[in-house]
Amino acid sequence: MDLSRSSTKEQEIIQSYIHSPDKQRNLYRRTLVTVIFSQIFGGAGLAAGITVGALLAQEMLGTDNYTGVPTALFTLGSAVAALLVGRFSQKHGRRLGLGLGFITGGIGAIGVIISVILNSIWLLFPSLFIYGAGTATNLQARYAGTDLATSKQRATAVSMAMVFTTLGAVTGPNLVNIMGDFALSIGVPRLGGSFILAAAAYILAGLVLLIFLRPDPLLIANELAKSSVKATRNIDEPKEMYAERRGIVLGASVMIVTQIVMIAIMTMTPVHMKHHGYGLGEVGLVLGFHIGSMYLPSLVTGILVDKIGRKVMAVASGVTLLTSGIIAALAPADSLVMLIVALSLLGLGWNMGLISGTALIVDSTNSTNGAKVQGSVDVLIALAGASGGALSGMVVAHSSFSALSFAGSILAIMLIPIMFWSFKKKKFSSIT
Repeated sequence: MDLSRSSTKEQEIIQSYIHSPDKQRNLYRRTLVTVIFSQIFGGAGLAAGITVGALLAQEMLGTDNYTGVPTALFTLGSAVAALLVGRFSQKHGRRLGLGLGFITGGIGAIGVIISVILNSIWLLFPSLFIYGAGTATNLQARYAGTDLATSKQRATAVSMAMVFTTLGAVTGPNLVNIMGDFALSIGVPRLGGSFILAAAAYILAGLVLLIFLRPDPLLIANELAKSSVKATRNIDEPKEMYAERRGIVLGASVMIVTQIVMIAIMTMTPVHMKHHGYGLGEVGLVLGFHIGSMYLPSLVTGILVDKIGRKVMAVASGVTLLTSGIIAALAPADSLVMLIVALSLLGLGWNMGLISGTALIVDSTNSTNGAKVQGSVDVLIALAGASGGALSGMVVAHSSFSALSFAGSILAIMLIPIMFWSFKKKKFSSIT
């Protein structure tokens, strides 16, 4: 009876927003603030696996051949989580989908800590897989700000969520030594320190969303779509469906390519640096710049995507990733500055690709199918990243870091013909 009364009250609250544009605008702003706070914690949790995941596998397995496996595992876990979070959010709203996703990632991080203490590779691998739920949720959260955004606010809304991820994401790698010392002081091996931070950060991010993301923006958007006459299909339905599918394919393609290139080069950078005598502090510095470049330019990128276009910025992403790969391949091993430049450009190229691709996806979906489609696309992105992470270790082990970087550059070029193809005039004359 209490559950029924609670559900009725929630519906009454949702209905109160339907005919009130002022309340919708206020909720849009509140949603952005809530997502921003969750992303600060989420960014810190995300940074742990990126920074020490490969080093952890190298230490526990005693070989470089499988150093890409941790990234592959938590990226594969993020693929499964992206599908589940997307579908769960579509049915129950962003609050529960994102909140539970972050908390699951925190549980995975706790499993990693226990596996390090026990030196158990068999516990490490499934724990990294579960930890991937936090990675997926961190990305899915970027969509929450777009639920009530206008078409001219969407890329900016995505960027607002991402830019504040920087605070946590940049802080995380630069706390490697501090968290390592803390871990040692409580009897945990040094590399487990970053995952202590990840566990706390992900769980806090989940609690922020569960407590403060009320009323749920996606549920409001669903009701708005149902009550709008625009939700009724017109005689141009086949044309609209073709445009939607095309937009989804383009957006997914941009994000998949940028994810593969970024994950592959980023994963092997710590191992490459360790082989040339760099310490954890220097690894953290380089990855701090990299992760900062992944998120900090977001606000400017979002404005540019909204102003000059999604496809133009996607081409810019490909050019930036191409440049990054070339610099990483040619940089002298003892040049910390060149590594910082290469990894910073790698993060910037990924940032441009993610925001432009996300905007293409949001433009091509609506509130009745958005979360489900977004989750499905993020599955493909995560699987692409998992492939890049798994193969990167093998490429470096049997060739070199330079070869891997050149391969990333070649792949990045693909974004240019993909976008030129998209500029071709759409032909609907055959559709009746």
